[in-house]
Amino acid sequence: MSTTQPTTDVTIWSLEQTSPDDHTPVPPPPGDDLRIVRAEVPSPEFSRFLYTAVGGDIRWTDRLPWSYAQWRQVVERPGVETWVAYDRGTPAGYVELEAQGEGTVEIVYFGLIPAFRGRRIGGHLLSYGIQRAWDLSERHSGAAPTKRVWLHTCSKDGPHAMDNYLKRGFRLFDTKIEAEPEVANPGPWPGAHA
Repeated sequence: MSTTQPTTDVTIWSLEQTSPDDHTPVPPPPGDDLRIVRAEVPSPEFSRFLYTAVGGDIRWTDRLPWSYAQWRQVVERPGVETWVAYDRGTPAGYVELEAQGEGTVEIVYFGLIPAFRGRRIGGHLLSYGIQRAWDLSERHSGAAPTKRVWLHTCSKDGPHAMDNYLKRGFRLFDTKIEAEPEVANPGPWPGAHA
């Protein structure tokens, strides 16, 4: 007897910037003690924490089944950087960048832990990540500077995600729909967002 796991259709939008002049930055929110710091020591545990804490309620699932070795392989790869926003010493969100060769950098993951959403941190963190992306290729390969920064977002992401990307100067270049398995509550721990 075979059972099929339920799926849901997810719309995926791919966006890009092709010049640093496309970027419209946002200053830090006033009055907050917000710092953005690179996680310079690759840590699979910390990366998985950020991934589940930010993506748990919006059902990020692609990395959940990864082994420790898979996490380690990604976080230790040259050209991968994780930048973490801290609000008064507490992680509030992160942006993960990956230099992909030929002057292309992907913003692989970006988001805020739910308790920090709606406080104008996201626009500034995204701006900071975009600025880092525009010089990432050169920093890691010593080759040509970044020519393109891109990302994807989807219909599972927060209600302000697409608007934030468009306001920062990204342009849509592709749209597709994929069936993804339904996951009731991926984490950061069972029942966290019940």
